[in-house]
Amino acid sequence: MSFKVAVVGATGNVGREMLNILDERGFPVSEVVALASRRSQGTEVSFGDRTLKVKALDQYDFSDTDICVMSAGGNVSKEWSPKIGKQGCVVIDNSSAFRYDQDVPLIVPEVNPDAISLFTRKNIIANPNCSTAQLVVALKPLHDVATIKRVVVATYQSVSGAGKEGMDELFTQTRAVFVADQVDVKKFTKRIAFNVIPHIDVFLDDGFTKEEWKMVAETKKMLDPKIKLTATCVRVPVFIGHSEAVNIEFEKPITADEARDILREAPGCQVLDKRENGGYITPLESAGEDATFISRIREDSTVDNGLSMWVVSDNLRKGAALNAVQIAELLVERGLIQPKKKAA
Repeated sequence: MSFKVAVVGATGNVGREMLNILDERGFPVSEVVALASRRSQGTEVSFGDRTLKVKALDQYDFSDTDICVMSAGGNVSKEWSPKIGKQGCVVIDNSSAFRYDQDVPLIVPEVNPDAISLFTRKNIIANPNCSTAQLVVALKPLHDVATIKRVVVATYQSVSGAGKEGMDELFTQTRAVFVADQVDVKKFTKRIAFNVIPHIDVFLDDGFTKEEWKMVAETKKMLDPKIKLTATCVRVPVFIGHSEAVNIEFEKPITADEARDILREAPGCQVLDKRENGGYITPLESAGEDATFISRIREDSTVDNGLSMWVVSDNLRKGAALNAVQIAELLVERGLIQPKKKAA
């Protein structure tokens, strides 16, 4: 079986990565269509060794398309995802538009694959926030064994999480610093070059940001509503790769050695944890990789049954594009979707 797949937002960082990963993983496609806004119509993007001309989303008929991978922002998704779903095309949405809708499954295939069956309610499946995706991949196998009570996480999030504009701003500001030019601040609230900014998304009434709230709500929805989680989300001058310092309190005893053994066997996880110079993963090494990397696993003696660890992943891949393609693969593997056009 092969499927007709549309990628909405095909000219953006994540959209281009989705096209790359569909090709890399050999997803069974009969046709791939690149879609974006009218101003991007005619732009060329790559799909393997092929070049696709971008078509306009608002002029496209989804009635013969099987899967739509949506990465065009929340407002576009809110307008278009329900319309596309009603045409019988399954939408895998990378925005936050439907993550907290009880009729829309929020899926990380390594964490809660069985929840995918709920997609039939609206024909929409939500992809989690990039910082949450890698976190729950690391938490799930430990939760299954020792039951997590509380998580405290500080994130170190790369500028690619803010899109091409974020990456451009880090580049131009860094160059401006080196040549003593004026440093312009446009995308971020303060200068990002040679700085860190403890502010991602908008502030809420309780003082947390929406990015921090997302991590709480999404972890509860995908993993366990009883888990208590608090987060501080920070933007750092790194192009690709989100890092997280994670402190976990469990209900049952668990040692660092046991955690290492569990995580080494867990799907999507790769442990690199040597107590020596360079015996850990940084975002630089995670770029272009599919795994969620876990390092610096150690016991926290300040609480009963506590562990601390360092979690790193390529936010454009596992945090977005790869996870969306894995969701599409899960639909196919479980026989939850059939191609509208039968092969000749």
